[in-house]
Amino acid sequence: MSPPPVADRAERFRALYQDTYADVLRFVRRRTDEDRAEDVVHEAFVVAWRRMPDLPPSRDAQRAWLFGVARGCLLNDRRASTRRGALGVRLAAQPEPLLPSPDELTAARSELATAWHRLATDHQEVLSLLLWEDLTSADAGRVLGISAVAYRLRLYRARAALRRLLSADEGPGVDGPGRRPAVPLARSFDVPAQEVLR
Repeated sequence: MSPPPVADRAERFRALYQDTYADVLRFVRRRTDEDRAEDVVHEAFVVAWRRMPDLPPSRDAQRAWLFGVARGCLLNDRRASTRRGALGVRLAAQPEPLLPSPDELTAARSELATAWHRLATDHQEVLSLLLWEDLTSADAGRVLGISAVAYRLRLYRARAALRRLLSADEGPGVDGPGRRPAVPLARSFDVPAQEVLR
């Protein structure tokens, strides 16, 4: 059996809506908050529109069928509300990220600036093409007259050299009992590297 023409379907839906909307709204209002009731009823009628071929022929059967659809929409709404509430609880339970104090940030910037100035000029150039000029490996390689692969290798070495200088500045005993924790630099502070390296 083929579905009814769109005009006939629209007319049947209009009649269904006019005949049953008030009853379905009362049904839902008895089961949920006033502010959610209309949304649930509208969702039920959206489902009814999609499932028009399943609509029973008699008005009483249609009304009961719509109550079942509305009940399903109401259950979906409650599940969604429960999930939203659980998400809110989980988000509220998340600890605030620890932000560095201004003193820690100043110390980290100073350590990074000192390490930067001790870094070989070649390493500074390789890092600055990435950090300040924001060039891709291919473009940075062209600037230096080398391939992108060679640039990435130099970048790896420059980062390692900077990391070694920073580790040497921290010295032994960092993170030990009663000692200050090592302050991760640019990435952990969410501060652009250009700003940290000033």
